[in-house]
Amino acid sequence: MEQTVEQKLKALYELQTIHTKIDKIRQVRGELPMEVADLEDDVAGLETRIQKIKSELDDLEDDIVTRKNLIKEAQSNIKKYDTQLNEVKNNREYEAISKEIEIQGLDIQVSEKKIREYGFEITSKTQIYEKALADLEARKSDLEAKKAELGTITAETQKEENELSTLVEKAVKNIDERLLIAYNRLRQNAKNGLAVVTIQRDSCSGCFNQIPPQRQSDIRQRKKIIVCEHCGRILVDEQMAMEAETV
Repeated sequence: MEQTVEQKLKALYELQTIHTKIDKIRQVRGELPMEVADLEDDVAGLETRIQKIKSELDDLEDDIVTRKNLIKEAQSNIKKYDTQLNEVKNNREYEAISKEIEIQGLDIQVSEKKIREYGFEITSKTQIYEKALADLEARKSDLEAKKAELGTITAETQKEENELSTLVEKAVKNIDERLLIAYNRLRQNAKNGLAVVTIQRDSCSGCFNQIPPQRQSDIRQRKKIIVCEHCGRILVDEQMAMEAETV
Protein backbone atom coordinates (compact mmCIF):
# COMPACT_ATOMS: atom_id res chain seq x y z
CA MET A 1 0.00 0.00 0.00
CA GLU A 2 1.28 3.42 -1.01
CA GLN A 3 2.35 5.57 1.94
CA THR A 4 0.92 9.02 2.39
CA VAL A 5 3.27 11.98 2.55
CA GLU A 6 2.50 12.26 6.24
CA GLN A 7 3.51 8.66 6.81
CA LYS A 8 6.72 9.19 4.85
CA LEU A 9 7.55 12.27 6.91
CA LYS A 10 6.87 10.44 10.18
CA ALA A 11 9.10 7.53 9.07
CA LEU A 12 11.88 9.95 8.14
CA TYR A 13 11.61 11.85 11.41
CA GLU A 14 11.63 8.61 13.39
CA LEU A 15 14.79 7.51 11.57
CA GLN A 16 16.36 10.90 12.23
CA THR A 17 15.51 10.62 15.93
CA ILE A 18 17.25 7.25 16.17
CA HIS A 19 20.29 8.49 14.25
CA THR A 20 20.52 11.55 16.49
CA LYS A 21 20.68 9.31 19.56
CA ILE A 22 23.43 7.26 17.94
CA ASP A 23 25.30 10.45 17.04
CA LYS A 24 25.12 11.63 20.66
CA ILE A 25 26.55 8.31 21.87
CA ARG A 26 29.43 8.64 19.43
CA GLN A 27 30.01 12.24 20.48
CA VAL A 28 30.70 10.95 23.98
CA ARG A 29 33.67 9.10 22.51
CA GLY A 30 34.73 12.37 20.95
CA GLU A 31 38.06 12.26 19.17
CA LEU A 32 39.20 9.12 20.97
CA PRO A 33 38.81 6.71 18.03
CA MET A 34 40.78 9.10 15.80
CA GLU A 35 43.41 9.63 18.50
CA VAL A 36 43.79 5.85 18.88
CA ALA A 37 44.16 5.45 15.11
CA ASP A 38 46.75 8.27 14.96
CA LEU A 39 48.74 6.74 17.81
CA GLU A 40 48.64 3.33 16.13
CA ASP A 41 50.05 4.97 12.98
CA ASP A 42 52.74 6.70 15.07
CA VAL A 43 53.72 3.40 16.72
CA ALA A 44 53.89 1.60 13.38
CA GLY A 45 55.94 4.45 11.87
CA LEU A 46 58.40 4.49 14.78
CA GLU A 47 58.78 0.71 14.69
CA THR A 48 59.60 0.89 10.97
CA ARG A 49 62.06 3.74 11.59
CA ILE A 50 63.75 1.91 14.47
CA GLN A 51 64.10 -1.21 12.36
CA LYS A 52 65.66 0.84 9.55
CA ILE A 53 68.14 2.58 11.91
CA LYS A 54 69.03 -0.77 13.51
CA SER A 55 69.73 -2.20 10.07
CA GLU A 56 71.92 0.82 9.22
CA LEU A 57 73.84 0.44 12.51
CA ASP A 58 74.40 -3.26 11.78
CA ASP A 59 75.68 -2.37 8.31
CA LEU A 60 78.09 0.19 9.79
CA GLU A 61 79.40 -2.37 12.28
CA ASP A 62 79.94 -4.80 9.39
CA ASP A 63 81.74 -2.06 7.45
CA ILE A 64 84.08 -1.47 10.41
CA VAL A 65 84.86 -5.20 10.64
CA THR A 66 85.56 -5.26 6.89
CA ARG A 67 87.88 -2.25 7.17
CA LYS A 68 89.74 -3.78 10.14
CA ASN A 69 90.26 -6.95 8.12
CA LEU A 70 91.59 -4.86 5.23
CA ILE A 71 94.03 -3.18 7.63
CA LYS A 72 95.23 -6.56 8.92
CA GLU A 73 95.65 -7.77 5.37
CA ALA A 74 97.59 -4.62 4.41
CA GLN A 75 99.80 -4.91 7.50
CA SER A 76 100.50 -8.52 6.62
CA ASN A 77 101.41 -7.50 3.07
CA ILE A 78 103.73 -4.79 4.36
CA LYS A 79 105.58 -7.36 6.50
CA LYS A 80 105.88 -9.62 3.48
CA TYR A 81 107.18 -6.77 1.31
CA ASP A 82 109.65 -5.70 4.04
CA THR A 83 111.11 -9.21 3.95
CA GLN A 84 111.32 -9.07 0.16
CA LEU A 85 113.20 -5.75 0.33
CA ASN A 86 116.08 -7.53 2.01
CA GLU A 87 116.28 -9.91 -0.92
CA VAL A 88 116.10 -7.47 -3.86
CA LYS A 89 118.83 -7.63 -6.44
CA ASN A 90 118.42 -4.29 -8.20
CA ASN A 91 116.95 -0.81 -7.83
CA ARG A 92 114.00 -1.61 -10.07
CA GLU A 93 112.80 -4.39 -7.78
CA TYR A 94 113.45 -2.20 -4.74
CA GLU A 95 111.36 0.64 -6.15
CA ALA A 96 108.53 -1.71 -7.15
CA ILE A 97 108.33 -3.29 -3.68
CA SER A 98 108.64 0.12 -2.00
CA LYS A 99 105.73 1.31 -4.12
CA GLU A 100 103.62 -1.67 -2.98
CA ILE A 101 104.48 -0.89 0.65
CA GLU A 102 103.44 2.73 0.09
CA ILE A 103 100.13 1.64 -1.49
CA GLN A 104 99.40 -0.71 1.41
CA GLY A 105 100.18 2.12 3.84
CA LEU A 106 97.75 4.40 2.01
CA ASP A 107 95.10 1.68 2.10
CA ILE A 108 95.57 1.46 5.86
CA GLN A 109 95.16 5.24 6.22
CA VAL A 110 91.99 5.17 4.12
CA SER A 111 90.53 2.31 6.16
CA GLU A 112 91.43 4.02 9.45
CA LYS A 113 89.74 7.21 8.23
CA LYS A 114 86.65 5.23 7.20
CA ILE A 115 86.55 3.51 10.59
CA ARG A 116 86.58 6.90 12.33
CA GLU A 117 83.79 8.14 10.03
CA TYR A 118 81.75 5.01 10.69
CA GLY A 119 82.33 5.50 14.41
CA PHE A 120 81.01 9.07 14.31
CA GLU A 121 78.04 7.90 12.24
CA ILE A 122 77.31 5.08 14.70
CA THR A 123 77.39 7.55 17.61
CA SER A 124 74.99 9.89 15.81
CA LYS A 125 72.62 7.13 14.69
CA THR A 126 72.70 5.51 18.14
CA GLN A 127 71.44 8.75 19.67
CA ILE A 128 68.65 8.89 17.10
CA TYR A 129 67.92 5.20 17.70
CA GLU A 130 67.69 5.66 21.47
CA LYS A 131 65.43 8.70 21.09
CA ALA A 132 63.19 6.76 18.71
CA LEU A 133 63.01 3.92 21.25
CA ALA A 134 62.03 6.37 23.99
CA ASP A 135 59.44 7.97 21.69
CA LEU A 136 58.07 4.52 20.87
CA GLU A 137 57.64 3.62 24.52
CA ALA A 138 55.90 6.94 25.17
CA ARG A 139 53.56 6.44 22.19
CA LYS A 140 52.79 2.87 23.26
CA SER A 141 51.99 4.08 26.75
CA ASP A 142 49.70 6.80 25.37
CA LEU A 143 48.08 4.28 23.05
CA GLU A 144 47.33 1.83 25.85
CA ALA A 145 45.82 4.63 27.95
CA LYS A 146 43.66 5.87 25.06
CA LYS A 147 42.57 2.34 24.20
CA ALA A 148 41.60 1.69 27.80
CA GLU A 149 39.65 4.96 27.93
CA LEU A 150 37.91 4.19 24.64
CA GLY A 151 37.20 0.63 25.77
CA THR A 152 35.53 1.87 28.95
CA ILE A 153 33.34 4.35 27.09
CA THR A 154 32.51 1.82 24.38
CA ALA A 155 31.56 -0.82 26.94
CA GLU A 156 29.19 1.63 28.62
CA THR A 157 27.45 2.62 25.38
CA GLN A 158 27.82 -0.35 23.03
CA LYS A 159 24.64 -2.13 24.15
CA GLU A 160 22.52 0.97 23.64
CA GLU A 161 24.14 1.68 20.28
CA ASN A 162 23.51 -1.89 19.13
CA GLU A 163 19.85 -1.61 20.12
CA LEU A 164 19.53 1.68 18.25
CA SER A 165 21.26 0.21 15.20
CA THR A 166 18.67 -2.57 15.18
CA LEU A 167 15.94 0.08 15.27
CA VAL A 168 17.60 1.84 12.33
CA GLU A 169 17.42 -1.40 10.31
CA LYS A 170 13.71 -1.65 11.04
CA ALA A 171 13.04 2.03 10.36
CA VAL A 172 14.69 2.13 6.93
CA LYS A 173 12.35 -0.62 5.73
CA ASN A 174 9.48 1.86 6.01
CA ILE A 175 11.16 4.46 3.79
CA ASP A 176 11.12 4.67 0.00
CA GLU A 177 14.55 3.93 -1.47
CA ARG A 178 14.86 7.23 -3.35
CA LEU A 179 13.83 9.15 -0.26
CA LEU A 180 16.30 7.19 1.84
CA ILE A 181 19.12 8.01 -0.58
CA ALA A 182 18.24 11.71 -0.33
CA TYR A 183 18.09 11.46 3.47
CA ASN A 184 21.49 9.78 3.69
CA ARG A 185 23.02 12.38 1.37
CA LEU A 186 21.65 15.17 3.54
CA ARG A 187 23.04 13.52 6.69
CA GLN A 188 26.48 13.15 5.17
CA ASN A 189 26.57 16.80 4.09
CA ALA A 190 25.27 18.17 7.39
CA LYS A 191 27.88 18.79 10.09
CA ASN A 192 25.44 17.84 12.84
CA GLY A 193 24.01 14.86 10.93
CA LEU A 194 20.53 16.40 10.80
CA ALA A 195 18.64 15.69 7.59
CA VAL A 196 15.12 16.10 8.99
CA VAL A 197 14.43 19.09 11.25
CA THR A 198 11.48 20.86 12.83
CA ILE A 199 10.25 24.41 12.71
CA GLN A 200 11.29 26.26 15.84
CA ARG A 201 10.36 29.89 16.46
CA ASP A 202 9.34 30.28 12.81
CA SER A 203 12.79 29.11 11.71
CA CYS A 204 14.50 26.00 10.37
CA SER A 205 16.08 24.31 13.40
CA GLY A 206 18.88 23.09 11.16
CA CYS A 207 20.21 26.40 9.82
CA PHE A 208 18.08 28.85 11.88
CA ASN A 209 16.90 30.80 8.85
CA GLN A 210 13.37 32.22 8.89
CA ILE A 211 10.61 30.25 7.17
CA PRO A 212 7.84 32.32 5.51
CA PRO A 213 4.37 31.91 7.11
CA GLN A 214 2.82 30.40 3.96
CA ARG A 215 5.62 27.80 3.76
CA GLN A 216 5.09 26.97 7.44
CA SER A 217 1.42 26.44 6.70
CA ASP A 218 2.26 24.09 3.82
CA ILE A 219 4.61 22.13 6.10
CA ARG A 220 1.89 21.70 8.74
CA GLN A 221 -0.55 20.38 6.17
CA ARG A 222 1.83 17.45 5.47
CA LYS A 223 0.67 17.17 1.88
CA LYS A 224 4.12 17.23 0.33
CA ILE A 225 7.75 16.94 1.37
CA ILE A 226 9.19 20.42 1.80
CA VAL A 227 12.86 21.27 2.23
CA CYS A 228 14.48 24.36 3.69
CA GLU A 229 15.26 26.89 0.95
CA HIS A 230 18.57 27.71 2.67
CA CYS A 231 20.08 24.38 3.82
CA GLY A 232 18.04 21.80 1.92
CA ARG A 233 17.00 19.84 5.02
CA ILE A 234 13.59 18.17 5.11
CA LEU A 235 11.19 20.13 7.29
CA VAL A 236 8.45 18.81 9.62
CA ASP A 237 6.13 20.74 11.91
CA GLU A 238 6.49 20.92 15.69
CA GLN A 239 3.37 18.82 16.25
CA MET A 240 4.80 15.92 14.27
CA ALA A 241 7.88 15.98 16.46
CA MET A 242 5.60 15.66 19.49
CA GLU A 243 3.59 12.87 17.85
CA ALA A 244 6.66 10.91 16.77
CA GLU A 245 7.03 7.59 18.47
CA THR A 246 9.59 7.66 21.28
CA VAL A 247 12.45 5.36 20.45
